[in-house]
Amino acid sequence: MTLKELEPQLRALSDDEKAQVVQLLSQGKITPWRRIEKTPGVCGGSACIAGTRITVWGLVEARRIGYSEADLLTSYLSLSATDIANAWAYAEAFSDEIETEIRENNEVMDENL
Repeated sequence: MTLKELEPQLRALSDDEKAQVVQLLSQGKITPWRRIEKTPGVCGGSACIAGTRITVWGLVEARRIGYSEADLLTSYLSLSATDIANAWAYAEAFSDEIETEIRENNEVMDENL
């Protein structure tokens, strides 16, 4: 089956079913960190989904406050299920980096209150 053949079936899934598909894909053989890049001067050099300003730490923080993978796919149209799975793999491998970026962002937000 090709992706073109599969796409209509994936689009017909409920949000919960799409989230389950993302989880299944993340357990498969997805190349870790594919499309994750750091670019000086873009989002402070944080790891982002390639070609976007969607940070890995931002996705992790969104998941922590209750956003599902389906919510993320709906909110960020340029984001794919593979991007999310790769972001989770990156965040797991570089958890100290991600935690530092989340903490630093929260500190800046607290200063602005």
